[in-house]
Amino acid sequence: MVPTNSAVAANLEYIRARIEAARASAVAPAPETHLIAVSKTHPVEAIVEALEASHRLFGESKVQEALAKWPVLREQYPDAELHMIGALQTNKAKEAVGLFDAFHSVDRVKLARAIAAEGEKQGRNPKIFVQVNIGEEPQKSGVAPRETLALVEEVRALGLNLVGLMCVPPFDVAPAPYFGLLKKLGRDAGLPLLSMGMSDDFEIAIAFGATHVRVGTAIFGARDYGAKA
Repeated sequence: MVPTNSAVAANLEYIRARIEAARASAVAPAPETHLIAVSKTHPVEAIVEALEASHRLFGESKVQEALAKWPVLREQYPDAELHMIGALQTNKAKEAVGLFDAFHSVDRVKLARAIAAEGEKQGRNPKIFVQVNIGEEPQKSGVAPRETLALVEEVRALGLNLVGLMCVPPFDVAPAPYFGLLKKLGRDAGLPLLSMGMSDDFEIAIAFGATHVRVGTAIFGARDYGAKA
């Protein structure tokens, strides 16, 4: 199946069916698995197709791009939920906290403090996932696995709404061991939610207890990386 933007609703139905099949075959799936439709680089028209198909959970990776698309969409679909899944700079915290309902990429105390300060100013309490650099890859953001529990405690001390961990396994290798490690870290940290699994590996992530899977290409089609953010 090759997804196209004209078939967003059909693609969503197809991915939901695959999620349910993966949950049915898993030994111990999470109580729920939420589908984050990753709409980064995709136009408003494609997002509206998903919204009209009753989908309400979306992911964006750049603050400026999200600001260009979502304020109007939020007025039209006030029950939509928007998650920040990309790296966030502290100087964007004010705008980001005003727009996003959850952050999946908190990987340092400085960023957590910025979100906490803005949340207090704006009266918002977004969900927080600590991002783990599960493969300890130098080009990726995230806290090292061995340092995760310490960062979790520091974030907790700030009073943030810390709910889970997030990871992106190394590309083109078997992801199962990395998902297994994130599950263990989440259990050790006492965090109930695991954001892991994308278009190519979300079914494996579900087998390891993913509560949130981040799927973009399989819903919206190939990304236009020339799109203006």
